[in-house]
Amino acid sequence: MSMTDPIADMLTRIRNAKQARKDQVTIPASNLKIGIVQILKEEGYLKKYKVIRSAKNKQGVLKLNLRFDDETQCVIEGLKRVSTPGRRVYVGHDHDLKSHGGIGILVLSTSQGIMTDKEARRRKIGGEVLCSIW
Repeated sequence: MSMTDPIADMLTRIRNAKQARKDQVTIPASNLKIGIVQILKEEGYLKKYKVIRSAKNKQGVLKLNLRFDDETQCVIEGLKRVSTPGRRVYVGHDHDLKSHGGIGILVLSTSQGIMTDKEARRRKIGGEVLCSIW
């Protein structure tokens, strides 16, 4: 079965694992998802991640370990898909769009790869706003 919005599916799986207080979640892999997960790891929202590829499943899966500040509270408070297949959201290099008043991060897809809004502003490039994480 084909999926219309794989990024929204990934965010929903992470959100569901957070609500169920699971420390691990498995997601079908793609290069775009790996880029988003790398940003989540660099920003401290994940403990670690691993890409598992096999001969049977060439696409592979991503195995994410969520980070908890104590035994019950997940570091990720929320995730939201900003740009959808029906409504694309683009920003320029001088954008003033922020995630929850600057508390969270925005993940952008730019011509130079996947990066946070702060990094894109520093490099003076714009792109498509994929999601917001706080």
